[in-house]
Amino acid sequence: MSLERQVRAKLAGKRDAQQEKEAQEWMEAVLGEKFPPGEAYEDVLRDGQVLCKLMNKICPGSIPKINTSGGQFKMMENINVFQQALKNYGVADVDVFQTVDLWEKKDIAQVTTTLFALGRTTYRHPEWQGPYLGPKPAEECKRDFTEEQLRAGETIIGLQAGQNKGATQAGQNIGAGRKILLGK
Repeated sequence: MSLERQVRAKLAGKRDAQQEKEAQEWMEAVLGEKFPPGEAYEDVLRDGQVLCKLMNKICPGSIPKINTSGGQFKMMENINVFQQALKNYGVADVDVFQTVDLWEKKDIAQVTTTLFALGRTTYRHPEWQGPYLGPKPAEECKRDFTEEQLRAGETIIGLQAGQNKGATQAGQNIGAGRKILLGK
């Protein structure tokens, strides 16, 4: 098996049909329209038009012009504009897929991961009232301890310090003891 086929097989193995279905249903709910029947998930997203429309629904005016014709370069430009709008909206750079991942269908799982990152980011925008995708991100839980509370913590011996209310490993014998045999 060639290296390229091995890589393709590994990437195809990363795809999760359930996650793709969730992402598709979320996009359909946000856009208010269904994907064309009979077309594959990645084929619908490939030209970037659906992604740009999705971003404009979530954050109106974030993508002023969506290319609907003009060949490969214009369609790839849609994907690039979508990626930039994602970053401006607050999606971390590490969560954004590469253009070739979608255009050349190299890593569709990463595209789905990016859509989930966008869905999680919508939780952080109170102006968004539509459906959400994925779990709600955790919020910071900052605690302020007094100096007295910090000093009290220094007197406690942690359970990993080797003792737990007098329990030790003394007297335990694991395995055979060391035997020195002389004269052999």
